[in-house]
Amino acid sequence: MNKLALRDEILLQVEKPARYIGNEINSVKKDPRRVQIRFAMCFPDVYEIGMSHLGIQILYDMLNRYEDVWCERVYSPWVDLDAVMRRERIPLFALESQDPVKLFDFLGITIQYEMCYTNILQILDLAGIPLLAGERSEEDPIVIGGGPCAYNPEPIADFFDLFYIGEGETQYRRLLDLYRENREKGGDRRTFLRQAAKLPGIYAPAFYETRYHSDGTIASFAPSEAGIPAVIRKELVTDMTDVPYPEKPVVPFIKITQDRVVLEIMRGCIRGCRFCQAGQIYRPVRERDVDRLKQYAVTMLKNTGHEEISLSSLSSSDYTGLESLVNFLIDVCGKEKINISLPSLRIDAFSLDVMQKVQDVRKSSLTFAPEAGSQRLRDAINKGLTEEVILRGAQEAFAGGWSRVKLYFMLGLPGETPEDIEEIAVLSNKIAAVYYDTVPKEKRSGKCQIVTSTSFFVPKPFTPFQWAPQCTKEEFLDRAYMTRNAISRQLNQKSIKYNWHEADASVLEGVLARGDRRIGQVILKAYQRGCFFDAWGEYYKNDIWLDCFRECGLDISFYTTRPRSEQEILPWDFIDCGVDRSFLWREWEKAGRGEVSPNCRISCQGCGAARFGGGVCIEPRAQQEALSRQGGQI
Repeated sequence: MNKLALRDEILLQVEKPARYIGNEINSVKKDPRRVQIRFAMCFPDVYEIGMSHLGIQILYDMLNRYEDVWCERVYSPWVDLDAVMRRERIPLFALESQDPVKLFDFLGITIQYEMCYTNILQILDLAGIPLLAGERSEEDPIVIGGGPCAYNPEPIADFFDLFYIGEGETQYRRLLDLYRENREKGGDRRTFLRQAAKLPGIYAPAFYETRYHSDGTIASFAPSEAGIPAVIRKELVTDMTDVPYPEKPVVPFIKITQDRVVLEIMRGCIRGCRFCQAGQIYRPVRERDVDRLKQYAVTMLKNTGHEEISLSSLSSSDYTGLESLVNFLIDVCGKEKINISLPSLRIDAFSLDVMQKVQDVRKSSLTFAPEAGSQRLRDAINKGLTEEVILRGAQEAFAGGWSRVKLYFMLGLPGETPEDIEEIAVLSNKIAAVYYDTVPKEKRSGKCQIVTSTSFFVPKPFTPFQWAPQCTKEEFLDRAYMTRNAISRQLNQKSIKYNWHEADASVLEGVLARGDRRIGQVILKAYQRGCFFDAWGEYYKNDIWLDCFRECGLDISFYTTRPRSEQEILPWDFIDCGVDRSFLWREWEKAGRGEVSPNCRISCQGCGAARFGGGVCIEPRAQQEALSRQGGQI
């Protein structure tokens, strides 16, 4: 085992020292003298969260397939080790080599959640890398960000040299080659960044300028140099069959959040829920070949020893090969008593046959997301579920042997009324009643468990609700109390457990999600005042954040409760996510009228994603051609 960056006495005094020692099964070791580029891949949260992220595993595997590249991992040190590293001036290190991150060529940070923004600064600070990109020297790594939050990079633009917009499989090889060539020619940092800015999907904030109106809205956003693209179009994998996928994922020494083999069955979603950012930015839907997935499942289980396998997608029920894949997994996993997890299932597409087969291996709770209690509001958010379908799906689930169901709703959705909130409790009660009506007393193992959870609605970029006002903290809490009181009045209240999210953190999330570049000064000041691990409730310091906004002269309500017009320039408008702005506005107007849009396989809504020429957008054409060859008709 390599020499560790932390002494034994330090490891013995911190929680879960296995977070920091590396050397896990399937981790990649290379000779640093035999590679040309060293890449530190970072998830800015604690090890257990970061190790559970599939995107990191995919990029880690892909980059390490390149002979000239060594990709290592780094995560946010927990608060106990953070204090020790600062006190003893221990630089942040990568797990595989235990070498300081500052010595690497690239520091890639995946940004999955706005509340991790101060952890990005923690990473940079502990690594000894200047927090502001403009203050970095030739000796500092190139700091590049990616992930869903990169679709509005402006609040953290000052901290990054580059952003990768879209899916990482397509441009990293070109980017790394460009870096190597620039270095071999003696080019400096800025020359490389200027060249990188011209690659598809790459955004270099240093070459763009924002101007503001007197009311604080954006007057213009444009490149500051000739030759820099005015619009950054996202990168997309069109063929999911042959794209690299990790068959030997890293296996941690300690239990992590998602401690299982993960099969990504498809990307994107056909449903078009109007609140969902992922459902828009990952369009169009692209499926992995079912036979290839079967091979991955067998190989990955063998290479990891995991006792559970999970299917990953935004809506697993919509995967066309689901029945074939699940039946195969049941045969393979049943013999070894390996659990099969089927997240992201829609009640209206849930198969009773599949449920019964899976429960024969091992039972687990089922999760459904009606999102809104009333039919009126479900139509407004384009959820596409009726109460009849929800209750019938619950009945099938209970008949299949389940007694624990998790229900997810949102509070504060545009147009929400007290009646809509009441319906969350009513629907929860009806689902509990279905259990008692469906399962005979002699077959029950106690009461059913309905866990009703509400999060607070946060408008996100590139959704039809990107123009929507957000509730204040007080309004959010009022809605949570209304929900709790409504549940307490239900006949089956003892079978229903109610949870809700932190309101003040949701407001800050809303600011960071739709913020402009001016928000960066608030993030920096909050970090300097001691804020990080904001996603963890026990470490979130709302008072400090409020003070920092006041000190920076920025009004939170400008970013949250203020309505936006169709003409307003939004901070992320320079990014082409594949979905047209005009389509999003049409969907915003339809939400106000309570109109439902059919899913992509029923009727194309002209969102713009067809320009990529892949996935669900070409399925009708492929079906037509297949039938034509067979002499059939549609």
